[in-house]
Parts: sequence; structure tokens; C-alpha cells
Amino acid sequence: MIPRYSRPEMASIWEAQTRFKIWFEIEAHAADALAELGVIPKEAAKTIWAKAKDATFDVARIDEIERETKHDVIAFLTHLAEIVGPEARFVHQGMTSSDVLDTCLNVQLARAADLLIADVDRVLAALKKRAFEHKMTPTIGRSHGIHAEPVTFGLKLAYAHAEFSRARERLVAARKEVATCAISGAVGTFAQIDPRVEAHVAKAMGLVPEPISTQVIPRDRHAMYFATLGVIASSIERLATEIRHMQRTEVLEAEEFFSEGQKGSSAMPHKRNPVLSENLTGLARMVRGYVTPALENVALWHERDISHSSVERMIGPDATITLDFALNRLAGLVDKLLVYPANMRKNLDRLGGLVHSQRLLIALTQKGASREDAYKYVQRNAMPVWRGEGDFQTLLKKDPDVKKYLSDAEIEEQFDLAHHLKHVDTIFGRVFGAT
Repeated sequence: MIPRYSRPEMASIWEAQTRFKIWFEIEAHAADALAELGVIPKEAAKTIWAKAKDATFDVARIDEIERETKHDVIAFLTHLAEIVGPEARFVHQGMTSSDVLDTCLNVQLARAADLLIADVDRVLAALKKRAFEHKMTPTIGRSHGIHAEPVTFGLKLAYAHAEFSRARERLVAARKEVATCAISGAVGTFAQIDPRVEAHVAKAMGLVPEPISTQVIPRDRHAMYFATLGVIASSIERLATEIRHMQRTEVLEAEEFFSEGQKGSSAMPHKRNPVLSENLTGLARMVRGYVTPALENVALWHERDISHSSVERMIGPDATITLDFALNRLAGLVDKLLVYPANMRKNLDRLGGLVHSQRLLIALTQKGASREDAYKYVQRNAMPVWRGEGDFQTLLKKDPDVKKYLSDAEIEEQFDLAHHLKHVDTIFGRVFGAT
């Protein structure tokens, strides 16, 4: 992933030195288990750890060897032998390359998931803080982009909090599902290596043994992992799109923080653009783009092929690094979001009370009007106001059909904003618990 959208802690998981360190640990832990089983000398296992535990692997040297061998794991083992010496002949006994590659990948994905879970927690904290800050800040709810009925800005943020809470649960589940280890040898039969070696390596690496592998760990696990990242990316985009709409000049109910010295346009000095939320929209597209290749990796030939390998070398780092960056950007965006309650109220009142039309409809039906007639009476008084002609409440009070059922006081009663907000506490209780 390009440095512009990378954070160091996540990027380091995917660095070559980290990968080779994990490969070594897998091999060394396997050697320990083999030594305990009497397959290799115990002193050999101790030497492997002593010689290479603190080694810095020469990435350039490994690449040089691979250019000749055309095999990355053999290149690594050759370099490891240069470090360890004669006892290196006891490394990788009974194992196949996928034992190392797949187990390593799952270690990396689990570590990445831990960082992503922490990222989601930061988003949740920011959303919760701002939601309670604006719990009762009235604003207009929109359907199809058109004014519907009143909500609060706190509810908008509570919606997002509930969504990212689900995202966290899915991410925890995806981490658990992908955190498996396979040290089962060629075609996964354990013919050349004892299953107890796998159990030992799994425990040492913070994984669980794969119940049954072929020569690779089944890729449905990875497909679910990347699909989960894709869903989280879509949640990011949903909130980012809401912020983009709210920052439009004609709306301006909220906007991204604009720092001292920041410039919005190279041509127009007055511009304050929603660049962060637009950036998040683009990053979400990228993360979702990695999902389809992960799904297509599930169908491999027989016990294994490597059509998945090139895909995972790219989507593993790129998807996790991109999502890590996006979640942290979103947390900061929400935390510093500028909110304009006065503009929210101005927009809420823009249609002169039409947002209370459903209350009038219900009131008329409760007084005996058919739903069809009630709808007709309310709509024919609403349409002139929609066109900027007259006041909704005044027109209703002059309508003889409406007045058959409702007095002036009863009409006025339907324009009470508080009616729409009476269950905000209940909704917050559902989302945040007894806070």
C-alpha cells in the first residue's frame, strides 16, 4: 500500500522482515515439537533457536536465492541454513511450504484484526461522545433526499454507532475464524509429520489447529475475513456520504473541521470542501474491491494450487492497511466534526410545517375520516406550501373538510416538535444501554 494511506503499526505486520520472523518461529516451534517426539535431536532444536531467534534476516539475500530457486520458502530455508549451520538440516522436516505460508498469513491476519478492532473502538467512542452531545438536537430526517419527519442529530450518530457495533462483532468473529494453523504436510494427511506438531505450533503462535486441511487452509475462512472488511468499508462510506451531504452549501448542517492554514481549492479561496469524507468514500471502494478476489480464491484445484497466492500477497496488506487508515480517519472526522444546530433548525422549518403532515393524517382518521379522504385533505393543503404559496397550518384551518373533524386547537397540537422526539431516550437505551 502507498505510504499516503498507511499507518506504521499496520504496515509493519506486512513487512518482509516481519514475515520472515514469523516463518522462522513456525519452523522453530515445529522443531521443538519434533524434538520432544524424538524425531530430531533436542540439541538441534535448541541450536535453531539460539542461532536465529534474534537474527535480522537478509531480505536482499533471500531475494537473490529466490531468483535462482524460483521458490520463496526454499530461498528462506537456504538463508536460514546460512545462519543456523549444520543443524538446519532438521528444519522443515515433514512439512510443506503451505504449512509455513498459510500459518504465517493467518498470524498476520489475526494481528491485523486486532488493530482493526481497536480502530473500530475509536470510531465507536467518537460516535458515542458526539451522539450524547447532540442527543436532543433536532434536525430533519430525509427519505429519497427529501424532507420527511424530524429526528435528532444524536440519532443519526446513534444509527452509526449501532452499525459499527455490529461491525466490531463481525470483525471479532472473522478473526476467530481465520486464526487457524496447518502443519499437516503434503496434501494434509500428516503422513510425514505428527499432528501433535501442529497442535504445538498452533498454541505457540496463538492459533488453533485447522480441523482438516488439504495442502492449504480452506479459503472460505479468508473469504469471510475479507468480506467482513468490505462490509465495514461500506459502513464507513455510509457515514461519510451523510457528512458529505450535510456539508453541502445549501444544507450546511455540519462540516469537517477546517484547520488553520488549510486550503480548499487551488482556484477559489472561499472553498471548504468535504475532502476527508470524500477520501473515505474512495478508500471504501478499494477495500470492497478486494472482496471478489478473496471469494474467487475459495475454489482451488484438488488438494491445492497457487492461484490464490498472488491474490493474497496483494489483498492481505492492501485491504487491512487501507481499512486501518480509513477507520482512524473516520474517528478523527467524527470527533472534530463541526455541527450547526441553528442551520439544522432552519432547514427543519424550511417547509413551513409540512413535516407534520402524517400527524394531521392520523388525527383526521382518528376523528372518523377515511384514510383516503384524510390523505386527500392533507395533501391538497400541503402542495401549495410546497410551491411556496401560503402557510400549511393556516390553510388547514380554512379547509372546511378538515374543520369537520379538527378544531383550530387540535390542528395546532399536531405541529408539536416534541412529539417526534419523545422516544429518543428509548432508542438511546437500546443502542448504548443504561448509560
